[in-house]
Amino acid sequence: MNYKTNSYGKILITSEYAVLQGALALAIPTKFKQSLSYIKNNSNSLIWKSYNSENKVWFDCEFLLPNLKLIQNSDNKIGEDLLSILFSAKKLNPYFLNIDFGGVVSTELDFPNNWGLGSSSTLINNIANWANINPFELLWTNFNGSGYDIACANSDSPILYKLENNKPIVDKVSFDPTYSNNLFFIHLNKKQNTNDEIKKFNTKKLSQKLIFKFSDLTRKFLNSKNIIDFQICIKEHESILSKELNTVSIKKKLFDDYKGEIKSLGAWGGDFILAAGPIDSPSYFQKKGFKTIIPFKKMF
Repeated sequence: MNYKTNSYGKILITSEYAVLQGALALAIPTKFKQSLSYIKNNSNSLIWKSYNSENKVWFDCEFLLPNLKLIQNSDNKIGEDLLSILFSAKKLNPYFLNIDFGGVVSTELDFPNNWGLGSSSTLINNIANWANINPFELLWTNFNGSGYDIACANSDSPILYKLENNKPIVDKVSFDPTYSNNLFFIHLNKKQNTNDEIKKFNTKKLSQKLIFKFSDLTRKFLNSKNIIDFQICIKEHESILSKELNTVSIKKKLFDDYKGEIKSLGAWGGDFILAAGPIDSPSYFQKKGFKTIIPFKKMF
């Protein structure tokens, strides 16, 4: 039977890293998605084609069914990762990808691969939907991570997310700030490997007091009444995490003269940052050489 599904991308606004150890986090699903479609045929192979946001094939491979033997592959690393995910999905649902699943799978991103909005998490969620399995189980079989990105992939509104006894707790919330015209997402022109950064961070153990602090800050972010309150939250959040990571904040490193506050998002050092400042902020970042600037309202 033919099948089609899609999943939302994600932005983690608060508690990056700390969410791994139980801190409450604010996360928002983006309007940008990844889709997966499967068209059945009478063959005993599964042809896989991944399309980027320009509708060009950036990865393709072919598997023999039902043993998932990889017989053609345009990128060894990506092919092995996909094979691992599909094996895990098959283990969680033994009826998935049996001999009757011959056909063509097409995945399509409507955001650039290097944006860090969840090309992996949306793929995992789409495969889990197709295989009719728990997406969190599929994620944690293959990757480290809190799972907030999987929660976003399945949500049509902002969420508060936390891990409690290694189980995801998800609450939908409203986050539509009156000062949204002062918020901008700027891409740093490079992608960070989240899984590698998580492995580094997992060697640290945050105090319970600090976990509570991040959770409290998350609520303050969510309830900020104006841009000043929001900027105060950013400044405190960046200061705490900068100290814990022993890393200079992105504002001090690259944008020390910016007349506003800047917050790193997700794994520090790449992907998007959040700028909270003047309405003419885009011109400041453009002059610095950063061309991908997305206003808050156009991200969600």
